[in-house]
Amino acid sequence: MQFLTISDEVVPAIYSLNIKERFQGIQAILGCGDLPPYYLEFIVTMLAKPCFYIDGNHNGIEYTAAGEELHAPRGCVLVEGTSVVHDGLLIAGLGGSIRYNNEPGAQYTETQMLARVWALAPRLLINRMRYGRYADILLTHAPPLGIHNGPDYPHRGFRAFLTFMDYFQPRFLIHGHIHRSYGFSAVTETRYKQTMVLNTAGYRLLTINPLRADQAPSLPA
Repeated sequence: MQFLTISDEVVPAIYSLNIKERFQGIQAILGCGDLPPYYLEFIVTMLAKPCFYIDGNHNGIEYTAAGEELHAPRGCVLVEGTSVVHDGLLIAGLGGSIRYNNEPGAQYTETQMLARVWALAPRLLINRMRYGRYADILLTHAPPLGIHNGPDYPHRGFRAFLTFMDYFQPRFLIHGHIHRSYGFSAVTETRYKQTMVLNTAGYRLLTINPLRADQAPSLPA
């Protein structure tokens, strides 16, 4: 299965009438925050594929040509604080960044994000009982602490995401927030225990192979 993962930047190669030719074979779109609703709606409309997304830390109001306020992209599925199943893959989401000011937007303290992790846990336990695993993909906006994050506080990662990976062992954690132009690190793929952590600021194509029944993760010690 091939996914188009996107975050933070409106990419001309995607926001183009040639998108169908460039991204043939995509099964779904995964959005990791800080993208305008019109961009997600365009991609979903042109590719005619489902989009699962979470919030970033810069979420403003968009206005349609008719003057209608648009707070979220139409035709897309928000997976904030929940888990969904798509073609047998378990996709969960925890958006937002570390709290660094009092401006509007999805910002959380470390304690608040850890509380969100544990609030999601019952849904993940249901996944474990039904499918033999907690989650295949965790969508986040900010990175985990110490992985792909920047030196300044606004771009600090969450320790809570390390806890999530320790306990729930997703195959992938896909994040944005760390633009490659910032120059913090050239590394965009990092293995953390059983999880591959991917920075998708801009976009990337991700191929995920089906999981065999004997590949379900074991319970943490």
